[in-house]
Amino acid sequence: MVSERGLQVLRAIVQDYVDTREPVGSKAIVERHAFGVSAATIRNDMALLEDEELITAPHTSSGRIPTDKGYRVFVDHLAELRPLSPAQRTAIASFLDGPGDLDDALVRTVRVLTQLTGQVAIVQYPSFARATVTHVELVQLGGGRMLVIVVTDTGRVSQRVAFVREEFDEIELGRMRAELGTLLVGRPVRDGLQRIDGHLASRAESVPAREAATAEIARVVAEELEEFRQDRLVMAGSANLARREADFRGSIYPLLEAIEEQVTLLKLMSEMVADDKGLAASIGRENEAFGLPEASIVTSDYDATGARARVGLLGPTRMDYPTNMAAVRAVARYLTQLLEEDEAGR
Repeated sequence: MVSERGLQVLRAIVQDYVDTREPVGSKAIVERHAFGVSAATIRNDMALLEDEELITAPHTSSGRIPTDKGYRVFVDHLAELRPLSPAQRTAIASFLDGPGDLDDALVRTVRVLTQLTGQVAIVQYPSFARATVTHVELVQLGGGRMLVIVVTDTGRVSQRVAFVREEFDEIELGRMRAELGTLLVGRPVRDGLQRIDGHLASRAESVPAREAATAEIARVVAEELEEFRQDRLVMAGSANLARREADFRGSIYPLLEAIEEQVTLLKLMSEMVADDKGLAASIGRENEAFGLPEASIVTSDYDATGARARVGLLGPTRMDYPTNMAAVRAVARYLTQLLEEDEAGR
């Protein structure tokens, strides 16, 4: 059982180690923090923390550094998050302000978050399996190409080019729009997929040019709707891992691989348990099952018109948890507000 002063000493060690990257000794703690006790007393507290495996001595240094367990206790006992500065809040607001669809908002989200923290920023797309298709538009581009636009009630906009080989007059184009609209508009994404499957099956034989074009467009729409249902991530700041390579005992390759593949991070983020404020942290060895035992992830929930997802940071265990958790919480709140305002304005 760690005493209250022991927790304060642990907090001091974590803060100083994050700031300096140097092992922390009792003398430094006495000099930097107002404990009002002697260095010998702090050494006794540190010995107890070491017995609890919350700190450890690297090599033969007289100083101590936090263990993964120590970081966990530190995070669990955070009395409050470090408030963001007015400049940081202004940066978030200016980055996320302004028009744009969901894709654009998520790209801006990770950009501002990685700039604020110097970590790898991650934002999870909300699941749109229950989203409803509100509009399907077709625009001829010439050369047998058709721009297919699909919009859902969550603000998700998809644009893909279908190669239909033919040019159509406005009457034929209107009929194609109406056919697709009947199939999709006002229906959930998953229902739309089933209806398109049936539509394509009914036109498996040779068909006239318009029906062949409609079938090709339907295939493109089906691929987009399937992507709407899949979880995926937007990320920024991967180069920061190379800048912080000294903070990893081993190779940063597993982290780069996880960023590349996304599946591992999606699974890890989905299994993280948030507190009553929507914040979650997974630290060091807690990520061993995902092949990321030297990394930490902090996340905060955001809301996209009823579909919840997460925004977070990935980095070494030696990170500024109070500031990073405050940053992801603030960005998540701004993102939720932005999406709510966008929904209200439609």
